[in-house]
Amino acid sequence: MMKILVDTNVLISSLVYPGSKPARALLHASRHAQLILTDYNIAELRRITQQKFPSRHADVDVFLAELSFELVPAPLSPQKLIADPKDAPILNAAIVAEVDIIISGDKHFLELESKRPKVLTVSAYFELVGLSE
Repeated sequence: MMKILVDTNVLISSLVYPGSKPARALLHASRHAQLILTDYNIAELRRITQQKFPSRHADVDVFLAELSFELVPAPLSPQKLIADPKDAPILNAAIVAEVDIIISGDKHFLELESKRPKVLTVSAYFELVGLSE
């Protein structure tokens, strides 16, 4: 089964805009693949939601409870595989968990020329799995 990790920006968009393309991609990945989340991007989700979308902060636990996912630890090692150090733990976790695809809108992830994990935008994921936008 394909392993897919979603970046924090996809989680936030899915929480704040439940009918959005990121939300549809997240639901599809959780139903048709092995969805991987890290302790790091869940902590980021909580922190950013509290700061930028305080009215939705109380919804985070319900949102996560509705998803089927495997939680993996994000190694905080100092590897410089990605330009933004805040993205490194998520990339490291994807590599350690042998993730096939990272779904992200983050430019630092999208600049990676990695074959595995392959980094896809939400639109590219839709194209890969044959979903209409």
